[in-house]
Amino acid sequence: MLALALLLAAGPRPLFDGQSLAGWVPVNVAPSTFRVQDGCIVTTGSPTGYMRSEKQYENFVLEFEWKHTRPAGMANSGLFVWGDPLPAVGTGYTRSIEVQVLNNYEADWATSHGDLFSIWGARCKPDRPHPKGIERCLPSERRVKGPGYWNHYKVTANDGRLTLAVNGKEVSGVSGCSPRVGYLALESEGSECWFRNIRLQELPSTDPKPEDRAGEWQGHKSLFDGLTLTGFQGDGWTASDGVLKPKAGAGPLRTAAPLPAGELMFDTHLRTGDWVRVVVQLAGGKPAEWPADAEVRNLFFKEGGK
Repeated sequence: MLALALLLAAGPRPLFDGQSLAGWVPVNVAPSTFRVQDGCIVTTGSPTGYMRSEKQYENFVLEFEWKHTRPAGMANSGLFVWGDPLPAVGTGYTRSIEVQVLNNYEADWATSHGDLFSIWGARCKPDRPHPKGIERCLPSERRVKGPGYWNHYKVTANDGRLTLAVNGKEVSGVSGCSPRVGYLALESEGSECWFRNIRLQELPSTDPKPEDRAGEWQGHKSLFDGLTLTGFQGDGWTASDGVLKPKAGAGPLRTAAPLPAGELMFDTHLRTGDWVRVVVQLAGGKPAEWPADAEVRNLFFKEGGK
């Protein structure tokens, strides 16, 4: 009770200062993907990826406002809760519980009104069984406002349970979540989205098991901005939405400059195969090189190795 009283007395604190991206870490996106404008964090939506918090969180109450600006057609973004520091294999997203930030999309399996669901290996149990049996809680009411209007989200996380209140009323919930400690992240997915008034009140720990903790950042930094060949050399290669792709007859792809000794990590697959993660220890002093027989994505490097 004392721990709770002390945390509540401290009050909620801003996760965004309204002027800079201090406290946030772009993971697999371009420098231009997230910016500060008019006291808001704005994502362009390109490339697919995310920007995470510097710190991991367990139990909390998080409130923020968001709006999409695309007037027609699906406009997509999201908040990743309890995520890993790096993307899951073969995707631009992290293992986490996603809080949907969406306009202009309705289907028999998803809505634009505050779905909660597990992605890329995370687990959860929705409060209401999903009609298709997937780990996704569809909201009890449709309360999200359309493009150009601000929406208020209140996300409460406690002991592996996550609930979402949309514009003042709780509509979705999941429990038994794993991980239930990890990073918070704002998603870039195809359309411009604005975020403001991001504030978090931490709650006392409920002693999660080691297997319910997301991984912690080990020093890996992205080599690829997801949009361009900046930092690389290679005839016949293109960059598209987080993936480096060789054309027919392409030569090998290399980093434009030699890398120091360290650990190189990337995802690759043959044109007919599944994505796999490769980790290579580099002696240093030479450019890293990839053959032209496979696409690559999620290129990260940690100087100094293990």
